Amino acid sequence: MNFPLFADLPDGDRQAIITEFVSQGGDTNNRTDLIQWIGSNKRLYANHEALYYTLGEARVTGGPPDDLAALTSEVLDEVYAFTGRFIAYPSDDAHVAHVLWIAHTWLMDVWDSTPRIAFLSTEPGSGKSRCLEVTEPLVPKAVHAFSATPAYLVRKIATDQVTVLFDEVDTIFGPKTKDNHEDVRAVLNAGHRRGAVVGRCTKGAKGQMVTEELPAYAAVALAGLGNLPDTILTRSVVIRMRRRSTSEQVEPWRERRHKAEAALIAKRLEEWSNFIRPKLTEPEMPEGIEDRNADVWEPLLAVSDQAKHGFGKEWPLTSRVSAVSLVSLGGAEAQSLGVKLLDDIRNIFNSVSVDRVPSEWMITALNQLEESPWATMKGGSLDARRLAYHLRKYDIGPKQVRFTDGSLKGYMRVDFEDAWSRYL
Repeated sequence: MNFPLFADLPDGDRQAIITEFVSQGGDTNNRTDLIQWIGSNKRLYANHEALYYTLGEARVTGGPPDDLAALTSEVLDEVYAFTGRFIAYPSDDAHVAHVLWIAHTWLMDVWDSTPRIAFLSTEPGSGKSRCLEVTEPLVPKAVHAFSATPAYLVRKIATDQVTVLFDEVDTIFGPKTKDNHEDVRAVLNAGHRRGAVVGRCTKGAKGQMVTEELPAYAAVALAGLGNLPDTILTRSVVIRMRRRSTSEQVEPWRERRHKAEAALIAKRLEEWSNFIRPKLTEPEMPEGIEDRNADVWEPLLAVSDQAKHGFGKEWPLTSRVSAVSLVSLGGAEAQSLGVKLLDDIRNIFNSVSVDRVPSEWMITALNQLEESPWATMKGGSLDARRLAYHLRKYDIGPKQVRFTDGSLKGYMRVDFEDAWSRYL
């Protein structure tokens, strides 16, 4: 259905809306407030159903607006205000990242890679699914992966530029479900980079097996309990959700009412993306954001850099603060077992100020660390065999080491120096 633009409505209708808005303290120069006011008062205008939609389509005619930076700030501020009404974010950094991720999905043809956004929590009821519910109407062509078969999802991504929303994603990475979700895991692992494909074998017209390569590039939002494999986490903006406290108040999400309001914002995002696409440039990374983290944040910072300095939420600066904060937090949360072991061994060496220790002494010291998992590992506490196994991947192993009371199996500090410099 095609709705008329607000500017094309009869003068009396337009004036009646503006008059009512101003009478309730509204500022006609604040487009965001006007749009949200119309959305919340939709029932007052039963004879003008189109009004709710058309305010978001009140385009600047004759080409792009004169101030694209101000437009970018307004659009991002509008998404920020809308999402904040329904989601209790763990931090403002998380809120900023979510807004920028939503905006970047409208520019998928521009990026070399797309970050996943992962809403994770240790307990149910922490707002993860709500994040996906609010995201759905704000992004282009959303597809819920949880309710789709793997074959459908792979084909859908290959034939259309969809945005994948995957709730309860933790259920596909367990050992019991491994064989049932191979195609989906392949998409999640490979589809972050433009040009990525998923290889499959299918039956040809004559029944013979033929190979095909299907495009896998797509924006993906994930929600789940616990953690995800490193191959996913290191390509994701990770939001650690938590249960809402009694002091954190949000509006209940009502899809029938709020989805229509979000559609208006999505329309504005789409129009903004067409204006801003040729203006995007490679952003300057803040200190500490490099390698894979830079790949994750590049599209989000590129979007924020198009906003106006000193305007609204000051997106160019705020986005970089969020990047540094979330990367630092994510690194601490996602530390692998091997890196944790390296860190603990370094602390042990530093505490005793020696250049060598016997294997048995090292094992005892590790098992006595109350905040580390070594004494309570599945299958029993850390022993010489398991210690050697975990260190082998870093080219470190026990050797015969001379001590004052003889030669024993042990570890030399110098053997750890290279691994410490690379991973800690």
